[in-house]
Amino acid sequence: MIVATAGHIDHGKTLLVRAITGIDADRLPEEKKRGMTIDLGFAYTSLGHNKVLGFVDVPGHEKFIGNMLAGVTGIDYSMLVIAADDGPMPQTLEHLAIINLLGIKQCVIALTKIDRVNTDRLIEVTAAINSLLGSTNLGGSPIYPVSAVTGEGVKEISNHLYNVANNYSENFSSGNFRLAIDRAFTIPGAGLVVTGTVFSGVIEVGSQVFLSSTGQKTRIREIHSNNKKSNQGSTGQRCAINLSNIDKAVVKRGDWLVSSPNIMPVNKIDSELHVLNTEIRPLIHWTPVHLHLGSAHVTGNIAILEGNSIDPGTSALVQILLDSQISALSFDRFIIRDQSAQRTLGGGHVIDIFPPRRRRSHPNRIAMLKALNNNDDNIAFNSSLKLSNFGLDLHKFSINRNLTDNQIKQIIKKNEAIIIDSTQSKTAFHKIIWQQLKNDTLAALDIYHTKNNEILGPSIDQLHKSLVNNIPENTFHGLINELLNDQSVNIEGGLLHLPNKEIQLSSKDEKLWGVVLPLLIRNPNQPPVIHDLAKEVNLQPEHINQFLHRAANLGLVIQISKNRFYEHNSLTELAYSFETLSKELIDGVTPSNFRDHAGMGRNLTIELLEYFDRSGLSKRSGNIRTLVKPAQEIFKRNKKNK
Repeated sequence: MIVATAGHIDHGKTLLVRAITGIDADRLPEEKKRGMTIDLGFAYTSLGHNKVLGFVDVPGHEKFIGNMLAGVTGIDYSMLVIAADDGPMPQTLEHLAIINLLGIKQCVIALTKIDRVNTDRLIEVTAAINSLLGSTNLGGSPIYPVSAVTGEGVKEISNHLYNVANNYSENFSSGNFRLAIDRAFTIPGAGLVVTGTVFSGVIEVGSQVFLSSTGQKTRIREIHSNNKKSNQGSTGQRCAINLSNIDKAVVKRGDWLVSSPNIMPVNKIDSELHVLNTEIRPLIHWTPVHLHLGSAHVTGNIAILEGNSIDPGTSALVQILLDSQISALSFDRFIIRDQSAQRTLGGGHVIDIFPPRRRRSHPNRIAMLKALNNNDDNIAFNSSLKLSNFGLDLHKFSINRNLTDNQIKQIIKKNEAIIIDSTQSKTAFHKIIWQQLKNDTLAALDIYHTKNNEILGPSIDQLHKSLVNNIPENTFHGLINELLNDQSVNIEGGLLHLPNKEIQLSSKDEKLWGVVLPLLIRNPNQPPVIHDLAKEVNLQPEHINQFLHRAANLGLVIQISKNRFYEHNSLTELAYSFETLSKELIDGVTPSNFRDHAGMGRNLTIELLEYFDRSGLSKRSGNIRTLVKPAQEIFKRNKKNK
């Protein structure tokens, strides 16, 4: 178990840790010289049976509050040190507020320097402490009078901590591994070592991990967990991790060591913020602040999402816009201090690290944040799903809440969500919302039929653009696929239609189609242009052009340029052929690549590739084309034309 100290400067935190463990946690020469803790110190004592009691000794001086914050985050137990002669002092109050804001609910109070005061003073200070704790999460915490100088009370507080540590259950969190780095140094012959508190997950020697700030990949050589060599580190432990093939210059306090490459830094976080009741005025919109999260310290501004201010002692939804990026996930706790970094204003927890680019205060967004603001993943998922008219991004939801693949699968199963999996995203829908989207699409298709009697139906893109609900493209393609699979909709020649919609060629056109079709598929990759086709059937080009447009309305052919039409299935096969080639040529497809692959002339190749660009299959950059989306999302293989 790890205990973080807290308390005013010169109240005896480091001396008490030494009395309990026999270790001086002040490690810096300047600390020895000045007789005060400046940065984080560490001390451990073995309890036997593989149990260790560890201390993170934090500085008490107000100038080093940032170092103090780096030490207490991620810790489950604290020891608040208050000198009997001074009683509660300014940094006592601030440290207590910080402990409370960080959600640390287990604490022991060390009433130090009792050798300097009489019994009446002890009673007076004890009463003041109990009154102070009453308005926090720590009310009722035990108070132990001690003197590190005489040794009085040291055994009693030590025994208390030993008992707590022996009964402490390590939280083997099932989330992805995250360690907040607070130190980085090199050891000759070993290389880089980073230390910090494990916020979630379990990691083992040999595991691949990533530096969140850069995404740089590395591997774990060795782990010391709670000051002992170990094969693994887990949630709540202090770990020193020896890393391979990474330079100390790229690692700093505030970085995270993570097991998932998806945990990357952000510069905006939607959060719930509580303003301390000790503030004398409301916190207003766009207040500049210092933010402390994990071991990171950055500056930014508070955008209040409901109203223009937050009264002291109350909470509100906010968006924190940061001047530099940090890594954060849902329900990470943070502290904010004023612009001069002299006073703690409040604190809170993260809700969403993927806020929308616009309309951050829209009522729909506020409702979504309130749905996400539940630390039960199943409840948050279900509530969010009901509000997501265009689906819930599973990738973002999983990253936000640090869920493993297995965890998100179980959540999906429990909530019976509809999943649309495309190359661009994986989206979950509530079954009622999904059915409504299907109904809206069928209604739009019916309206199209009513207005366009002579056309079999719209293309997928045309129908998508006709909808008033602005459904995302990848979701719409998933919806169309489901409608096709359950035969609610049919497709002919790339044109969608309801099953009861029928349109046929006239008997005269039917006869002409019987002549034209063999000519179009004689060489399916190179159909003749209108002029040559007209010659072969002994008709005027204008006549053939009009006929082919009528055939296109029925989905029999597709026009790729002014003078050329492809039989639908022939063009579809070429689209799939382009997709296959683009996967083979990772640097992109040139016109000559596709010309040789398809066996056609250069001019026709250019015409065809330009059509693929317009259809959304490909994207051109100079002389190179890359695949934008799978052919099946644009071109559907249909029954053969008769």
